[in-house]
Amino acid sequence: MKAVITTQQGSPVAPNIQVGDFPEPGPLAKGQVRLRVLASALNQLDLWVGRGVPGLELDYPRVSGCDACCEVTETGPGVHDSWLGKRVIVNAAIDHPRAPRPGEPPASDVPPNYMLLGEHLSPGFHAEQAVAPITQLQVVPDDTDPTHGAAFGLTFLTAWSMLVTKAQIKHGQLVLITGIGGGVALAAMAIAKAHGCRVCVTSRHQWKLDRALALGADHAVLDEGQDFSKDVRTWSSKRGVDIAVDSSGKATHLRALKSLTAGGAYVTPGCTSGPDAVTDLARIFWLQLRILGSTMGTATEFAEVTTLLSQKRVEPVVDKVFKADEARHAFERLEASEQFGKVVIDWR
Repeated sequence: MKAVITTQQGSPVAPNIQVGDFPEPGPLAKGQVRLRVLASALNQLDLWVGRGVPGLELDYPRVSGCDACCEVTETGPGVHDSWLGKRVIVNAAIDHPRAPRPGEPPASDVPPNYMLLGEHLSPGFHAEQAVAPITQLQVVPDDTDPTHGAAFGLTFLTAWSMLVTKAQIKHGQLVLITGIGGGVALAAMAIAKAHGCRVCVTSRHQWKLDRALALGADHAVLDEGQDFSKDVRTWSSKRGVDIAVDSSGKATHLRALKSLTAGGAYVTPGCTSGPDAVTDLARIFWLQLRILGSTMGTATEFAEVTTLLSQKRVEPVVDKVFKADEARHAFERLEASEQFGKVVIDWR
């Protein structure tokens, strides 16, 4: 089958991307289906696979890709034939429960231990065909644009788990989202707006702020290294925001924290600018703030957030669509951080 192949580990990643033949996935195991990939979307995970994932030994060449919109073409043992021909999107995050150790105390809420199709498990979805467990799929309407379906998966799942499950967003709240333009940040804005919230966004690029305002953001702050919490508090009538979504980390953590109202929640799905942020413990305890970490989401959360796509209540932002033969250019665009929204590969 034709596939986008990462030939070897290295940085930058794009020079090591080739489009060529790769072995098709083998026979279906119980609970699996074979998929014809209609479109696949790039994530930062694709760059991690290319550069090497810390603590994980990967073999090369390999096919990455964690997001896709597909058609079911074959069902394996234990899967009903009614799945055949269905248009589906993929939740690449598979829970592999940690093995308990003797004498461990009972845990009230053990978070999932995710392994990712397309990252830990290869081949992924940047190919003409793929295989996935039926438990990781959600059916979408037949008229769903495959490029939008591919752009939806992990980013909207991550944003839903952050805002709805962890931060417990409520209608009408005020939400701050730093670094608007990335897939998770834009998904978070769409979900917040779907909950009737007012949203303030930040970016180092004015053109990204302009795009976000056109998409429905209520306020935008150009981040030039200043303490943007002052601007956020002015916008919120000195109250502060209820939720701060921050995937940057070190560069923006403290300013996002200072933007929160009493009882507010700072929620992070990543730390692209570094993990060693300076914080303010006095502010955290005095204002009784919540600091929440979040990564991906469960099958139940994926089913919940997919209803937004199926009911056309949200629409993923697609930055640019490339044909499979142009995959190296897609990686170049992602690696250069030139995108606003998702970079997608069309396999049709």
